[in-house]
Amino acid sequence: MISFLMGIIEEKNENSVIINVNGVGFNINISSNTFSSLPLVGESTKIFTYMSVREDDISLYGFSSIEERNLFNKLITVTGIGPKMALGILSGLSLSDLIIAIIKEDSKLLSKIKGLGKKTAERLCLELKDKLSPISNQETSNFEIDYNEDAVQMATDTLISLGISKNEAYMLARANATKDSTAEEIISKSLRGYKG
Repeated sequence: MISFLMGIIEEKNENSVIINVNGVGFNINISSNTFSSLPLVGESTKIFTYMSVREDDISLYGFSSIEERNLFNKLITVTGIGPKMALGILSGLSLSDLIIAIIKEDSKLLSKIKGLGKKTAERLCLELKDKLSPISNQETSNFEIDYNEDAVQMATDTLISLGISKNEAYMLARANATKDSTAEEIISKSLRGYKG
């Protein structure tokens, strides 16, 4: 079992990174949360890993923090959630917001994550809500529980049309939404905070 890798980033994109460890290139599947915390190509990094071994495939999954890997390990214990879907779920929300959504059994929010249906979201809450605890106060949720769903959806669609990926557009819109926000206000705030 490979627990972590340290090396130079050779290539990276939103779904994977290639790390050169003493001349060996490891191709690692990553979440968009991990992608956004990686240093630039050519710089060194440490990435925590999970190795998935199946009859027809051996894959490495990588995480920028032990907390993210621990949550991934819990996600793949849920019936119907494999490593690829777990990574997609981790890409759908920030770590603290994902944990809060599961604890509060917010299956409506969870089922908006690409590839996660309503039934699986409900099962995820049911199986994991008592096994998780909120991340320490240094990383509190930046989502208001009460928000204008139509405005968030309109803002998300607009951000996607501007070239932002679906998951990232939704995360930006949710993070900048309050119960009184209009779609225009959400879009404006989202673009101001977008690092691209």
